Amino acid sequence: MNIHEYQAKAVLSEFGVAISKGVPVLRPEDAEAAAKALPGPIWVVKSQIHAGGRGKGKFKEASAGDKGGVRIAKSVAEVSEFAKQMLGATLVTVQTGAHGKQVNRLYIEDGSDIDKEFYLSLLVNRESSEVSFVVSTEGGINIEDVAHSTPEKIISFSVDPATGIMGHHGRAVAKALNLTGDLAKQAEKLTAQLYNAFTAKDMAMLEINPLVVTKQGQLRVLDAKVAFDDNALFRHPDVVALRDTTEEDAKEIEASKYDLNYVALDGTIGCMVNGAGLAMATMDIIKLYGMEPANFLDVGGGATVEKVAAAFKIITSDPNVKGILVNIFGGIMKCDVIAEGVVAAVKQVGLKVPLVVRLEGTNVELGKKIIRESGLNVLPADNLDDAAQKIVKAVKGS
Repeated sequence: MNIHEYQAKAVLSEFGVAISKGVPVLRPEDAEAAAKALPGPIWVVKSQIHAGGRGKGKFKEASAGDKGGVRIAKSVAEVSEFAKQMLGATLVTVQTGAHGKQVNRLYIEDGSDIDKEFYLSLLVNRESSEVSFVVSTEGGINIEDVAHSTPEKIISFSVDPATGIMGHHGRAVAKALNLTGDLAKQAEKLTAQLYNAFTAKDMAMLEINPLVVTKQGQLRVLDAKVAFDDNALFRHPDVVALRDTTEEDAKEIEASKYDLNYVALDGTIGCMVNGAGLAMATMDIIKLYGMEPANFLDVGGGATVEKVAAAFKIITSDPNVKGILVNIFGGIMKCDVIAEGVVAAVKQVGLKVPLVVRLEGTNVELGKKIIRESGLNVLPADNLDDAAQKIVKAVKGS
């Protein structure tokens, strides 16, 4: 689960992390009061969407101006004007795709007198089962470019969960950022605060870009992106309350109700698969034969008929879907359960696009019999390659 920047900063401030003062704004008419509540005389007006690259983004609407999704205002009047331009407009960044995202919230923040910018993030290292720090002096730009062109500028280390965060970890961060004296002490303190926040709140990612040193000699978090482990949300009702469903695809929200692993994509062939690896392979082979998948959908190994029916309905609710490929290898998941779910869903919502079903594994013959005797216009497939070719051909033919 993702949250907005201003929410992430509020969470971090609970652990003592130094942030700039700011006020979230949902209506243009509230921008003036928000700006007056901050010291000034410089304010930063930030679009709040679940995507990076906001500063370099562009608004689709001409009325929103061409100054990007993060703007510097030098007066209260300018803050108010920016708010009117940005709220309700669609911001396109490198992470939103061409369709962009509508800006429904702003964060008006007190300006900072920046001397240096750094990058710092915490991630779960799945190989070592530890929390890893990634630190670089190259903050404020795409860390992916730094990793590609100058990897030596990125320092990483992990924290042993048996010991937890220790002083030498903070000193490692200070050394990586070339900080000395009081700034090194601030870095050591911040390192512990961030680690404690990360573990206490069951975060999956915490990215600070940039972490800045002000000209007043203060180390401050200027931007923060946080994602939480969905499996641990039951422990954090306060975090769940921060969820902004307007930032999520309606189909993904519906899928989460049934514990389905669903991600909406931009293609035209809907996919229903069991197992993440098989789902990735299914999407790859669709692309191999010249078309694009409309979604990633893993129904899991223990799905019920109701779950499968819900998954099928979610796929068909996407107006971009021109064909559907069901690819099931039955191990724990039984082919007859998939077949019953598909039949039940089709009878409820109808079938207006080509459907190819490939079943293999546990109860495969029973599953094929259910599909065959359902009266549905379904194209059977013998293997994944055959299935991919048939759905691509059917969609192109239609």
